[in-house]
Amino acid sequence: MDQSQAPVLEALAAFHANPLTVFTPPGHKQGRGADPRVVQALGADVFRSDVLATGGLDDRTDTRGILRHAQELMAEAVGADHTFFSTCGSSLSVKAAMLAVAGPHQQLLVGRDAHKSVIAGLILAGIRPVWVEPQWDTDLHLAHPPSAESVRAALREHPDARGALVTSPTPYGTCADLEAIAEACHAAGKPLIVDEAWGAHLPFHPRLPRWAMDAGADVCVTSVHKMGSGLEQSSVFHLQGDLVDRTALKQREDLLGTTSPSTLVYAALDGWRRQMVQHGRALYDHALDLADTVRERVQELDGLHVHGRDDFCSPGHAADLDPLQVIVDITDLGTTGYRAGDWLRSHHQLALHLCDHRRVSAQLTHADDTTTTDALLNGLRELTVIAPDLRPAPRVHLPSPERLRLEQALLPRDAFFGPTEQVPVEKAAGRTVAEMLTPYPPGIPAALPGERLNQDVLDYLRSGIEAGMLVPDSADPALDTIRVSVE
Repeated sequence: MDQSQAPVLEALAAFHANPLTVFTPPGHKQGRGADPRVVQALGADVFRSDVLATGGLDDRTDTRGILRHAQELMAEAVGADHTFFSTCGSSLSVKAAMLAVAGPHQQLLVGRDAHKSVIAGLILAGIRPVWVEPQWDTDLHLAHPPSAESVRAALREHPDARGALVTSPTPYGTCADLEAIAEACHAAGKPLIVDEAWGAHLPFHPRLPRWAMDAGADVCVTSVHKMGSGLEQSSVFHLQGDLVDRTALKQREDLLGTTSPSTLVYAALDGWRRQMVQHGRALYDHALDLADTVRERVQELDGLHVHGRDDFCSPGHAADLDPLQVIVDITDLGTTGYRAGDWLRSHHQLALHLCDHRRVSAQLTHADDTTTTDALLNGLRELTVIAPDLRPAPRVHLPSPERLRLEQALLPRDAFFGPTEQVPVEKAAGRTVAEMLTPYPPGIPAALPGERLNQDVLDYLRSGIEAGMLVPDSADPALDTIRVSVE
C-alpha cells in the first residue's frame, strides 16, 4: 500500500476545497454558529474540520471507504492483520477486546496491576477475573508486570479461562516478557490481550522494547495520544491470528463506542501513522539520544536517582524498560513525589507524569527537545536546593505485597451493582468494597468492587491522601467513608 497516503486528511482537504452546505450535525456548521469567544480560544480550524464522518467526510453509504482505507494503512504499517480506530480512548478499546474474548461469568486471566478501565470492563461484562499477581519489588515498593510462569500456572489451575490480559508497558515504563506469555497462552489454545496503552511508539524503533504484535499477542490496545501525535481520546487496537474473531471484536467496539466519532481524532491518527512510517526512525533516534542525556544529567544532581534497567530489569522483575519514561527517585531529598510535583508545577510550570510517595517521572516523546528538557533539568536542580522547605512530608503506610492483595469475595459486577451502604472508614475493614479506590495517576485500583478490605490497604489509602495522593473515583474523595456491599 502507498504509505504516503493519508485518506482521512485527504478527504478533509477535499471537503474544504468543495464544501457541502450541510443540514446535519455538528450544529455549529463548521464554526458559523460557534460563540466567537469560543472560536478565539479554540481556533477556527477546530470547528472547520469538525465534520460528520458518515454523510460528511464520506457519503451516506461510505462509498469511498475512507476510514477503512486508513485502518488498513495502519495495519500494514505496524504488521497487524487488522486495525480499528477508536475515538473513545483505550478505556473503550480494552473493554471491546475483553468482551470479544469472555462473556458473563466466564473466566479471564487478568494482571492485578490492570488499569481501572479493565476493572470497568469486568463490571460491565460480568466477567469472572482470575487475578495474576504482578512481580513486586519490595525494596522500591513498585509492581512490574506478571511473569510468564505466573500466567502459565494460572492457566493450569483455571483451564476454562477464555484468555489472558496483561499490561505492558506499565506507566513506569516496565515491560513484560510478552513473547513468553504469548507462548504460554497459545500452548493452552487461549488468546492474549495486551493493554499497551503506553506503547504506541514501540513498533517504530529497534531500540525500544518489543511491541505486542511482534511478540505474538492476539489483540493489542494502544493509546496514540499518550506517546504518539494523536489527539486526546485517540486509540487504536490491532488484531492478528484466529484466536479472536474479527467480527466479534468489531461488534463489541460498535456496542460500546460512539455513533458520532470525531473526524478530528481520526485525522490525527491517520497523520500520525504517516509521520511514523516516513520519519519515525529519525524522530526516535533523536528522542532516545535526548533521553540518554537527560538521564545522565539528572543522575548528577545530589539527592536524585534515575531508575534504569539495573533497577527494574532482572529475574523476578521486569523484562524490559522504555527509556523514554524518566523515573526519578527522590527518597534522599526527604520528601514525597506528591509535594515535589506540586512544587515543580507552581514554581517552574512543569507538569510531570507520575508523582508517588517517593518518585516523580517525566514522559519524553518525539516532540521533546533541549528547550523542554532544559526546563525539566532546571526545575529538578532547584528542587534539590529547596527540598528542606518541603519537609517534613507525611509518611505513607506501605503494606507488604501480601497485605496489599485482597480476597475477591464477590464478582466485581455483583458488588458494584448490588445493594450498598456508606460506612465510616474506621468500620470498613472486613467489609466488601463496592467501588473502585484508585490512586491516580497511574489509575491502578488499590481496591476494586468485590474485594474484602483489610486495615493495611485502608491505612495506605488514608495516609496517602494525607500525603497528597488523589483517589478521584471514590464516592467520598476524602475517604472518611467507604461504599461497601450490604451483607
